[in-house]
Amino acid sequence: MSILKAKTFEEKEARLAYLLIIPTFIIVVGLVIFPAVFSIWISFHNVTLANINDVFHAKFVGLSNFIKVFKDFAFSGAVKTTIFYSFVSTLFTIIVGLIASLILNRKFFGRGLVRAIFLFSYVAPIVSVAYIWKWLLNPTQSGVLNWALLELNTISEPISWLGTRGITLLIVILFQGWRYFPFAMLMILARLQAIDKTLYEAANVDGANVLQKFWHITIPELRYVLGTLFLLRLMWTFNKFDDIFLLTSGGFGTKVLPILTYEFSFKTFNFGKGSATAMILFVILAIFMVFYMRKVLEW
Repeated sequence: MSILKAKTFEEKEARLAYLLIIPTFIIVVGLVIFPAVFSIWISFHNVTLANINDVFHAKFVGLSNFIKVFKDFAFSGAVKTTIFYSFVSTLFTIIVGLIASLILNRKFFGRGLVRAIFLFSYVAPIVSVAYIWKWLLNPTQSGVLNWALLELNTISEPISWLGTRGITLLIVILFQGWRYFPFAMLMILARLQAIDKTLYEAANVDGANVLQKFWHITIPELRYVLGTLFLLRLMWTFNKFDDIFLLTSGGFGTKVLPILTYEFSFKTFNFGKGSATAMILFVILAIFMVFYMRKVLEW
């Protein structure tokens, strides 16, 4: 059948389907597939600011860029920070989302308003909420948090919340949990509302308390939702760049691999090294995904 010379209704329908798919296909190829393949190609070539105008004639250097990344003094610290930040913030996000969903699963006055308030952090633009947090955590006495603690005589002098190693990473994790818990909340809430109520009625007959019902009914029913949520959130957090960059620019113990990739590419203008870092990030994440899906989700 020739798509361009369709005669029957089925052929015309097939032609229309192809025509409707073409724009999406072009966008996916142009914005996803080509950049990904091109990044892999760059990671094996010496691409810098000096030859960026003739990138396709860049010198092939094999694994040299990867070796440079592994030898870089910032790499090992960035890997450790990325793993710790990703796992802790993902767990925190899901725990807060679970608590919020359990609250909203009950009927109470103003539940719709509370749900809308909970969603605010997720739908608000990242730039605006990041700068609000920076204003709240201003290291001077004019910072809202410092001012409140000083007024309460809790601290004797202002604290540099985003400029103290350890505290800064904790703040970034809290920000991550606060911003993304609504996504987990909505997913969990949808599953909670689908649980068969007769399970809880049977548990009441058997004399089970609230904790026992939660542990033996709610958690098993939420197992696959929680497992999938953990995988999705970990993937997104592992690749997260904008949150940390806007809050700390990767300073004070918050330098993760996406930040390191940015610095190699756009501060030292070594695009080959930056692409190699991105490939290493992808490999680490891919290995974890395969292990997690087989051992935990049992897919």
